[in-house]
Amino acid sequence: MAELWLIRHAQASFGAADYDKLSDLGHEQSRELGQALLALGARPDAVFIGAQRRHRETWEGINTALGFPTDPGVLPGFNEFDFGGLLNARYRGRERPTDLHTDRRLHFKTLRETVLEWQKDEIADPPEPYAAFADRVRDARMQATAADAEQVIVVTSGGAIGQSVAEVMGAPADAMIRLQLQIKNCSLCRIVVTPRGEHLGTFNETPHITAANAARLLTYS
Repeated sequence: MAELWLIRHAQASFGAADYDKLSDLGHEQSRELGQALLALGARPDAVFIGAQRRHRETWEGINTALGFPTDPGVLPGFNEFDFGGLLNARYRGRERPTDLHTDRRLHFKTLRETVLEWQKDEIADPPEPYAAFADRVRDARMQATAADAEQVIVVTSGGAIGQSVAEVMGAPADAMIRLQLQIKNCSLCRIVVTPRGEHLGTFNETPHITAANAARLLTYS
């Protein structure tokens, strides 16, 4: 039996030219989460990250407390789906909302609508088909827990976590985006993996968040 700890990356750079890097707050969140995980007794036997910069930077912050001695394995299957490309595909050849990639409220409302269309194959030529995304996330979870490890930490993104939780719970496909939009930066989801299957342990834990620091550290994008 293994326990898979799926951690969403810390706050990235929404609205910037390069989203795929942590903000100053994101770096702080990752260090704070590392301290909280150490207090929870985190002693990973294996660590994996997606292939995106925000995954690596989040792990580096976490590891300032954990002191894991080797570089994490890189599993691109844990990468986020290309939400910018997906939104662009949906609006290809027609007028798109103003500030689609800079207004948070508009962005995430439109993203939810777009993902639902993507799941029904209603978007022509997306960056990847939804079925391929679901398959690669499932395969990455299998790779992460293939070795004889009791505790595995993975730093990934909200889409991969939402997809994983929906699948483990046997929920319909549209649950994926509803879950994703609730996942906090640096939150933890635990999945217990046994020979009989995967079982959800916890969802959206934030052990580094307290009443005293929530106004500063609690973010979603």
